[in-house]
Order: sequence, then C-alpha cells, then structure tokens
Amino acid sequence: MSAHDTSYDQEHIARLAAQNVDVVRVVYPDLIGTDRARDVLIDHLAGACEHGLAFCRAVYHTTPQGDVVPVEGGLDAGLPDVVVRPDLGTLKPLPWEPGVAWCLGEVLDPVAGVPVPESPRDLLRGVLGRCGEHGLRPVVGPELEYFLCDPDPGSPAGWRRYAEAPGNVYTAGRRGDPDGHLLRTLRHLRDLGVGVSMGNHEFSSGQFEINLMHSGALDAADRTFLFKSAIKELARAEGRLATFMAKPFNDEGGSGFHVHLSCTSGDDDANAFDDPSAPYGLSATARHAIAGVLAHAPALAALANPTVNSYKRFGPDTLAPWLIDWGLDNRSAMVRVPPERGPGARFELRLGDASANPYLLLAGTIAAALLGVRAGLEPPAPLEGYGYDTARAAVLPMTLAAALDAFEADDELIELLGKGFAASFLAYKRNEIERFHRHVTDWEFTEYAYHL
Repeated sequence: MSAHDTSYDQEHIARLAAQNVDVVRVVYPDLIGTDRARDVLIDHLAGACEHGLAFCRAVYHTTPQGDVVPVEGGLDAGLPDVVVRPDLGTLKPLPWEPGVAWCLGEVLDPVAGVPVPESPRDLLRGVLGRCGEHGLRPVVGPELEYFLCDPDPGSPAGWRRYAEAPGNVYTAGRRGDPDGHLLRTLRHLRDLGVGVSMGNHEFSSGQFEINLMHSGALDAADRTFLFKSAIKELARAEGRLATFMAKPFNDEGGSGFHVHLSCTSGDDDANAFDDPSAPYGLSATARHAIAGVLAHAPALAALANPTVNSYKRFGPDTLAPWLIDWGLDNRSAMVRVPPERGPGARFELRLGDASANPYLLLAGTIAAALLGVRAGLEPPAPLEGYGYDTARAAVLPMTLAAALDAFEADDELIELLGKGFAASFLAYKRNEIERFHRHVTDWEFTEYAYHL
C-alpha cells in the first residue's frame, strides 16, 4: 500500500477518530534501538503521510547523552534531513495513554527516495529479501529480560533494584513483585497487541522476563522494538526505571535477549528445520544454519552484545554464553536446540543481551544462518554436559573493541548487511569505546585515590 494513497490514509484516520484517538506518535528505531518519535495531531496526519516528517539524519549518530558522533552523512554533510512517513498499517492505540496511538515510521532519504543505510528496519528487510531468494522465510520468537528499579537518591546511580529479596527465581505473584508490576504490564502489553504470551520474575531481584509469540522476522522485530519502548514507558508512568542494560549491577547477573529461529519454506509453509530421518531430527538446512551462526559468531557478537557494558555479563558461572558451541537442549551452549521437532523445530541463540537493537540482532543472526546454508556448512558434534570449557570450544570476543574488529573483518557478513550500514555502525561504536576510555569511573577513584 502506497504511503501516498490518500483513501487508505483517510480510512485509518476515520477509524482513529472513531476510537477517540486525536494524536499519533510516529516512532522509528535509531542505531542502538532507542525509539525516536514525534507526536502528530490527527488533523495533520494526512499531510504527514503525504509529505513525511523531517528529522535530522544525525539522530542515528547521536549518543545516549545527546552528543553527535562524526559519522559519514551527518556532521560532515551539514546535518541533512531524513523523511519519516507514518506506516498507518502498524497503528496501535496505547492502552495507558488515552487518545494516543503509536505507529512505526518508514525512514527515507528525501532526495533519493530510498532507505538510508542506518535504518535498522530496512537492514532487516534486505536480509529477509536475500533469504527469500533461497525460498526461506525466517520465523522468530524473542525472549527478553529487564530490571525494574525504584528511585534511590542516596545511591550513586540514583536507583536501586525493585523489591530486593533473594531467591525469587522463576516466580509469579506478590512474593517477588509486591506492587503487582508484572500483572499490570502483561495486561497493558496484551491490550497493545504486541503478541506477549507470558512472564515471570527472573533470577535476580527486580528482574523480569516476558516472552513474545513467534512470527515472521520483521513482525517479530517490530513487536520487540515496541515491547521494549512500552516497558520503559510504563515504568516511567510508575515513577520507576526499566532498563534493558546488559549488566546494570555488580552483584547480580545480566539480562539476556534470546532468539528462537526457524524457517518455513514451500507453498505449505512447512518447517524447513525439521527432518525426522536426519541426524538429531534436524534437516540439512537447520544444520547449515547452525553452522553459519557458529562460523560468524565473533562478528555477530558486535550486534548481539553492542555495548561496553555487554561484556561484563560474560564469564564463568554466569550462564551467559561466552564460548562458540551448540548443544541439544543444553542451556550452557551458545546455540541451544530445544527438544521440539515437527512444526516446533528451531534453534535458540542465547548470545544476545537485552541491550541489543532487535532489528540488528535478527538481521545479523539470520544473515549468519543464511551464509551457512549457502555454503553448506556443517556444525561440529554438539556439546555434551556442562559447557564453559575452553578446551572444547573457542572463546567469543570478550570486549566490544574485539567484537567490532571481528565484525569489520567478516567480509561475508558485511556484504549481506551492507557496507554503508557497517561503516556507520563501526564509526558510532568505536566512538563509544573512545569516550568510555576517557571517562574516570567510580571504581578507579575507589581503587586509587586514597593510596596513590
């Protein structure tokens, strides 16, 4: 459907008016997966659909602290515009914000009329197009964890973990959630229509996991992006902070972003990963896909673990994968194959942390899997027993700098993802590392100031 089809626009606008919606929040993801947005009064929505909304392209190159990183196409080009057109097919009224609806925006170069290289949503679309050339349609089920925090003016960060109490692992109810945060959030997300299925209190105090249903990869990424935005907005409404930061606390583990991936093929949408007659009940396509993810794992880490903080989540006894291996129903492996077969045949990539941009994580994972399929790669024997043994598997990059170097060196993966995106991502992330190395941390002051 064309964005310039005015009858289509008016149909949606009339439906919004009937639902007493008078503001549409047009949102799109930046490079790190943060939502950028503008609120549009419904009387001006038709014009926004026809002409688009102007944003500075350098928003893609803007840090969480508001500084603009010198990435090609931004500062060097005089801070030009991008145009964001509302995609009214993605409209979702906000259950917690009466009169407001969300919709995703399509980001275009205003001169060329094509997507800009930094657009995460279009990056994933491109990878899915390449999969389609091989008759494969990726299906994804995301699982994310996050921490909920209460204000604490007396702490250095200004926040403390919500409902601090040990041992509330995989629980539901008031024992680990005395204020009923999870129930309220699940109901709001259900009414929002982002396809959540269930949730629970996770391993650490104040940590929760909410699962999303499986669907086509682009839809799954869209829903995950809106899910993360919604979680943070709902926490703000409670006067709290919800963070998908990889490891926000020294004395607790981190938060993961696990990706369940399968593919369908053929006119009957059969699961392309299932083959009862093959080893482990996995088709050649599934084995090749797993081998591709293993082969490109060092580069994939840059997208799955995209911050300096991400690598503090790794290490022995963390249950976060830091070795390149796979196993059958083995949660200590980087790639786990759950026991289901038939329509449920899939693998679970456990590498990602919750800070990952869902579009980039899915694009990278699917691209790596496709490279394995194209090359006919075969994985080694699956891990048996408890993993985390460096004698049995190679170690992933253990710093963001090392992961970025591995990403830059992976010509095959970059060819699939696009050189324009890769150049912008590498420049942005290497600037992040430079800023981190110049910053004096609390640890350094505590360690050195008194004695030196």
